[in-house]
Amino acid sequence: MTHTVRELAAWLGVPFLGEGDTEITGVAGLREAAPGDLSFLSDARYAALMTSCRAAAVIVPESFEGTFHGALLRSPDPSEAFQRVVDKLAPPPAPHPEGIHPSAVIAPDAVLGNGVGVGAHVVIEAGARVGPRTRLWAGCYLGANTQVGEDCILYPHVCIREYCQIGHRVILHNGVVVGGDGFGYTVDARGVRTKVPQRGSVVIGDDTEIGCNSTVDRARFGVTRIGRGVKIDNLVHVAHNVAIGDHAVLVAQVGISGSTVIGDHVILGGQAGVAGHLAIGPHTLVSARAGVTKDIAPHSHVSGFPASPHLHEARRVAHVNRLPHLKKHVALLEQRLESLERICQNLPLRPI
Repeated sequence: MTHTVRELAAWLGVPFLGEGDTEITGVAGLREAAPGDLSFLSDARYAALMTSCRAAAVIVPESFEGTFHGALLRSPDPSEAFQRVVDKLAPPPAPHPEGIHPSAVIAPDAVLGNGVGVGAHVVIEAGARVGPRTRLWAGCYLGANTQVGEDCILYPHVCIREYCQIGHRVILHNGVVVGGDGFGYTVDARGVRTKVPQRGSVVIGDDTEIGCNSTVDRARFGVTRIGRGVKIDNLVHVAHNVAIGDHAVLVAQVGISGSTVIGDHVILGGQAGVAGHLAIGPHTLVSARAGVTKDIAPHSHVSGFPASPHLHEARRVAHVNRLPHLKKHVALLEQRLESLERICQNLPLRPI
């Protein structure tokens, strides 16, 4: 399906400049766009890409004053307008499971709410409860006495172990494991490790989303808790007895060790690591690849290893980057010093 620039501008309710009959056949970013594509510019940092962009049209901010070879659509929110066009041009999403697939295995005492969809080869164990309109895609597993709330989406191969609780409107992507055993062992005098039983559970709050192949371990005792509105990227590990506050964000490959408390609205950048039994205060930003080894106060921004205030770390990195220059400078000073020493050795001694 194709649309003209004029049609898309009218549908979005925004003005345009340029050839209104230009046909739009796809969408792409500024760098990747080809003739016939629609792109968007929402950040002035990328305005320089407009001169080389091959798109047929670009959605730009109302204040944009640069030049572009094709058509321009002016919007107060280019990103939102572009997403609306993406949704309009994209093929319809795959339908969620409806009804109960005949290959599903459901315990007789499991309770499914109205409108629950269960895909192929789903297993729901004894005592599990699933809220209305929740969708379980193929291969999902719900352990004994688990609870899943209303309007949740569990994509293929999600595993929720026994006694865990999932809130309402939660999205778990492919391969998420909730309630696997925490990593706990005792060590005897010979260095032999014996497993410590993990008897607790996991509680996940409403409106949380967890990305592919991420894991949330059950508590040794008590609860591993994830708050409301938390967004977790792919390949994240949350260890046993961790508590994560509301609306926190954990980017890809973050690892949080056991019994650490993460405050509300904390953001952990990609590959950040947090040691165990720590507290990170609310509204803190931990930069990518930082290693947190001690408690962090609220409203902080830390980076580096061990994590320290970001400005301090930035200065340290700047000094390290200057080392090659300083090495040359020191070598020149050494040469001058040697020259002065040779001159001084040849000077006649005078009595004082």
